[in-house]
Amino acid sequence: MTDTTDLTEIKAAARKAAFARRKAAFETRLPGAAGRLSEVLAGHRGVPISGYMPIRTEIDPLPAMAEAAAYGAVGVPVIQAAGKPLRFSRWTPEGALKDGPFGAKVPEIDDYFDPEILIVPLVAFDAQGGRLGYGGGFYDRTLEVLRGKRPTLAIGFAFDAQEAEELPLEPTDQPLDMVITESRVLTFSA
Repeated sequence: MTDTTDLTEIKAAARKAAFARRKAAFETRLPGAAGRLSEVLAGHRGVPISGYMPIRTEIDPLPAMAEAAAYGAVGVPVIQAAGKPLRFSRWTPEGALKDGPFGAKVPEIDDYFDPEILIVPLVAFDAQGGRLGYGGGFYDRTLEVLRGKRPTLAIGFAFDAQEAEELPLEPTDQPLDMVITESRVLTFSA
């Protein structure tokens, strides 16, 4: 049985390797990476969704989010405080933004709602729907709360290169329902 210190070190090593793979994929990316994401979201027109404002080497969901915004509410995560679930503020392609925590932009005016579909950024994913995030637990806490209210679809959006053979997961880690990359759609059964 691994103790917490070991797991923290294992996760840190997994993150470091995954960040390197993501950076390489980001540097060689082709335009149109959000095409498959747009196709999947088109099947959920009008359902409230959240995306994210890409930072550093994250794959960019903004084209798919802009398309979805023509049909229904689209939000982006707003960090409330360490250890707290995220809240989602309404975003539009032309809406004014301000600096939020960790370098991600957030809407200038807070207009919170609960999304039913979350497009989730990640560092790494596995073939079973496991997700390795940044380590703050924000999405795990948030998905637990939202899924406690109603079915909530979690879609990981990543480069193919971010897939890992095995991830160090904990019981509190919320599984993804789907992962969409620049070339494929993976669906996982609960």
